[in-house]
Amino acid sequence: MRITKRTNLAIRVLMFCGANAGRLVTKSEIAQRCNTSENHLAQVINQLGQLGYLHTQRGRNGGLMLARPMDQIVIGDVFRQLEAGVPLAECFADVDNTCPLISACRLRLAIADAAEAFYAHLDAVRLDSLVCGNGLLLQMLQPTPCEGALTT
Repeated sequence: MRITKRTNLAIRVLMFCGANAGRLVTKSEIAQRCNTSENHLAQVINQLGQLGYLHTQRGRNGGLMLARPMDQIVIGDVFRQLEAGVPLAECFADVDNTCPLISACRLRLAIADAAEAFYAHLDAVRLDSLVCGNGLLLQMLQPTPCEGALTT
């Protein structure tokens, strides 16, 4: 099973916001720390906002933050919602499915069962378990004391 770039980036965004709880963070901060482009981030942030994971504030003093507590963000739910439109294999696609074995193939059921086991495992993971107490992650995702300070 392969996770899409979008889902990977979405989890990074949620972890960044969790590591910086209590303040609005900017898209440029996340792009810098998570090694990605602001264009990719914009799409992911928009989707996470529509799904109710992020609160976004536009304008000069705008930014984003988690829309709910970290312990209420289930990683399995995030994966399901973001990966829903991505077929695991050709036979799972509504269109573009040219597999001649679909009516007799048992592999499709095995793959579906394996995917459900994968999501079920992630249902036990909450955002707080990825962020809280993870000193190295917090060090990597929180700004340093002099970051953003004006130099004279």
